[in-house]
Amino acid sequence: MITATADRKAPFLSRAGRWVAELVLVFVGVYLAFWLSNYQQHRQDAERRDRILASIEQTLREGIESSKINRAEQQEPAMAEFRRALDAGEMPPLRPFVFITDYSPSDLATMLQSGGVQLLDVQTLRALRNDESVIRWGLARMARYQKLSDELIVPNLDQDISLFYDPATKKLRKRFEIYPEALEATVKLANELEQTHAELLKQIQAERRRNR
Repeated sequence: MITATADRKAPFLSRAGRWVAELVLVFVGVYLAFWLSNYQQHRQDAERRDRILASIEQTLREGIESSKINRAEQQEPAMAEFRRALDAGEMPPLRPFVFITDYSPSDLATMLQSGGVQLLDVQTLRALRNDESVIRWGLARMARYQKLSDELIVPNLDQDISLFYDPATKKLRKRFEIYPEALEATVKLANELEQTHAELLKQIQAERRRNR
């Protein structure tokens, strides 16, 4: 009787063992598939993050170098010469104020909206937004000076110098004092941008090193 019962239990235990083994295999297979999927997604995210950071880094390097050259060769000499002549009472001529930039706020916005916000470190995003804030505020000032130049200076370029200066004092008339202010503002903006670009570049390089 005992032998018969044991004989009946043996097939059941054998089937149960197979079921458990199959269940374990299914669980392990699902887990491995899930792990592999996560690993591949992590690799893709890491590669995409590095591409984004590399692109921004290259843009920053080029921007810093271009700004330094432009500031040293054009902006600072123009400001210094006008200020020297003005202080010497020479009544230097005013020229149209024009500020040209290839900056497009949509470029960074598109990059971040396409998933960059989720991939980049918080510190990097903060540095990015600080840099963009300096750019936007600076360009707003430049646009204001250019608008005033278009309204006050450009229409009167063929007028006598006395329109711009008081001949008695050889000082700029009040409404034209924006001209040297604009020249100085371009140099100030260049310095501010070089500083914020350098800070952002340092943060990006640090994030790239951490993720390698």
